[in-house]
Amino acid sequence: MDTFQGPTSFAPVIDAAIGIVEKSNWQYHVLVIIADGQVVTRNPKTPPGKLSSQEQATINSIVAASYYPLSIILIGVGDGPWDAMHKFDDNMPQRAFDNFQFVNFTKIMSESADASKKEAAFALAALMEIPFQYRATLSLPNSKRESIYGKSAGPLPPPPEVINHDNAVAIQNLEHAKAEKHSSSSESVCPICLTNPKDMAFACGHTTCKDCGVTISTCPLCREPIKMRLRLYA
Repeated sequence: MDTFQGPTSFAPVIDAAIGIVEKSNWQYHVLVIIADGQVVTRNPKTPPGKLSSQEQATINSIVAASYYPLSIILIGVGDGPWDAMHKFDDNMPQRAFDNFQFVNFTKIMSESADASKKEAAFALAALMEIPFQYRATLSLPNSKRESIYGKSAGPLPPPPEVINHDNAVAIQNLEHAKAEKHSSSSESVCPICLTNPKDMAFACGHTTCKDCGVTISTCPLCREPIKMRLRLYA
């Protein structure tokens, strides 16, 4: 799932999805793109009726994706504008099958209806074409299955600062997990010998190992006299 902010082209993410399909032995995939504004940038100097380079690249990627078992769902949130999205959805030429679906999330959720009904309407709008698209992918000709993704440069890697941030977060999570594991291990051993597992409980609720528990007369933690000893079995 990808989220974009501001005007951009979503050709790179479609090309990346094509690569994923190829690497998964042509298994069927659904690409969900969430956008909060006009996705495809259009140069103001582009004459009416003509496509900008980014618009053409987006169309080329959608057409290329139609030769793969890949469905594309674009979900529009916010005010849009979404005129270009309707154009892409309704007037895409030369595709092996209708692989692109645009859903205006904001319009559906702003209707005066119960939340459950709006959620159902959104789910229906987003998924209603998936069964037909999946069946269409089953009849894609094998002769078309040369690598389109491999002929392009492919998606660019994340910026170095993003990679460094992800690595730092991963290290922090690993250290936190190790600390939790150590804490959990410490809590499961006898507080006296710090070696044997806790397998004897007292009336106060505290526990030690059975070897240490039979040698003491007061709880090592709360100092209450030990009047009862109970063996614990895992």
